[in-house]
Amino acid sequence: MTPLNIVILAAGKGTRMYSDKPKVLHSLAGKPLVQHVLDRARALQPHQICVIYGHGGDAVPSAMQQYGAIFALQEPQLGTGHAVQQALPHLSDESRTLVLYGDVPLTQPDTLQHMQQAGDGLVLLTVNLDNPSGYGRIVRNGQGRVECIVEQKDANAEQLKIKEVNTGIVLAPTAKLREWLGKLQNNNAQGEYYLTDIVAMAVQQGVSVHTVQPAQVWEVEGINSKSQLATLERTWQQVQAIQLLNQGVTLADPARIDIRGKLVCGRDVEIDVGCIFEGEVTLGERVRVGAYSILRNASIASGTEIAPYTHIDSSEVGANCHIGPYARLRPGTRLAEDVHVGNFVEIKNSDIAAKSKANHLSYIGDSTVGSRVNIGAGTITCNYDGANKFRTIIGDDAFIGSDTQLVAPVTIGKGATIGAGSTITKDTPDGELTLSRSKQMTISGWKRPVKEKK
Repeated sequence: MTPLNIVILAAGKGTRMYSDKPKVLHSLAGKPLVQHVLDRARALQPHQICVIYGHGGDAVPSAMQQYGAIFALQEPQLGTGHAVQQALPHLSDESRTLVLYGDVPLTQPDTLQHMQQAGDGLVLLTVNLDNPSGYGRIVRNGQGRVECIVEQKDANAEQLKIKEVNTGIVLAPTAKLREWLGKLQNNNAQGEYYLTDIVAMAVQQGVSVHTVQPAQVWEVEGINSKSQLATLERTWQQVQAIQLLNQGVTLADPARIDIRGKLVCGRDVEIDVGCIFEGEVTLGERVRVGAYSILRNASIASGTEIAPYTHIDSSEVGANCHIGPYARLRPGTRLAEDVHVGNFVEIKNSDIAAKSKANHLSYIGDSTVGSRVNIGAGTITCNYDGANKFRTIIGDDAFIGSDTQLVAPVTIGKGATIGAGSTITKDTPDGELTLSRSKQMTISGWKRPVKEKK
C-alpha cells in the first residue's frame, strides 16, 4: 500500500472565537479540536503527520508535542494552498497526502478510509447542503465529472445554486500535489492561494478526480465561533448518547449526558441526568450512576450504586459498593467490594478493604483500611504536617468513633475501638478500647457492646 502522509491545517486565528487562545485549542467533548483530528489521523497509521500552525505562536506545538508530529509555521497566512506548501519539505513524493483541518474535529475513520479506497488520482470529500452559502461549489460537467471548485465569492449566479460543496478535505498523490501547489495563483477575490485550485489543474492534466461523501453532515462541520462550537458539542453528545442507548444503557435523558473521553458500559447500566464522564471510564454490569455525578478516569465494578452529586477521579471502585451522595473519591483511591462511602466523605490515595464503611462527613487520606472497619462521622486522618505526608493504617474490624483525629503515621490495631472525640497520636493495640479526651489511655479488658436482639 502506498504510504500516507497527513497534513493538518491549524494556523487560523479564529477571530470570531473572541479569544486569545488559538481556535484549534478550544475544547470539544473534553479535548482540543486539533487533538480530535490528530487522534483520527494516527488511527490511519500514516507515515508522517505534519501540523501547520500560525496564530498563537508555539501554543499549538507545545500542547500537541506528545503526538510525534512535525510542526511547520505558516507566517503570514496566505490561504489553504499556501498552508499546505509549508508541509512539502517534510513529505515524500512516493506517497499520498491527506489534508485535514484542525477546526473540523469529527470526521470519522470510516469516511477517511473510504477516501483512501476511492481510487488513484485526486479524491475530494464533498457534502450536499440545503444551504450551501459560504462554501466552495463542486462544478461538474454534463457527464457528472468534477471540473473545478468555485469559491463563494468567485461564483456566478448559476454556480451559487449548486448544493454539493467542498469540505476542504482532499487526498492527492504527493508528487502531483507538489507540482500543482507550485502553480497556484492568487488572482481571486480574497487574494489568497486556494488549495481548491488544484482540482482544475488535475482535470486539465487528465488526472481522475473522485468524490466521497460522509455518512453524516456533522462529520465535516467546522468551528469558527463559540456558537458553532456549542452546537457541535451538543450534536456529538447526542451521537454518543444514541450509541449508548443502542448498546442497552438506560439514560434518564439522552439530552443530558456529557462524555468527554471514552465510556465503556456493561449490561443493565443506568445513568441519571446531568452526569459527566471524562477520560476513560468503565462501568460494570448493573452499575447505577446518580444525577449530576462526575466520573473521571475511573473503573466501577458490577453492582455498585453511585448516588447523586458524587465525584470520582482516577479511582477504582469494587463490586456492590455504595458511594455518595455528595462523596468525593480523589486520585489513588481503591475500594474493595461492598464498601460504603456516604455523604460528604472524601477519600484520597487510600485502599479500603471489603465491607468497610465511612458513612458521614469524614476525610480519609493516605490510608490503608482493613475489612469490616467502621469509620464514624467527622473522622479525619491527619496525614500532612505542612511539609510531608504520612500514612494511616487501620486493621480489620476496627471501630473508629465519631469526631476522631488519627495523626499519621499511626496504626490502629485489628479489632481496636477508638472512643469518640479522640486525638490518636500513637499506635493502638489490637482488640482494645483507646481514647484520649483528656489524655490517651488504653483500658485493658474492655469489651465492645453487642447489639441487643429485639
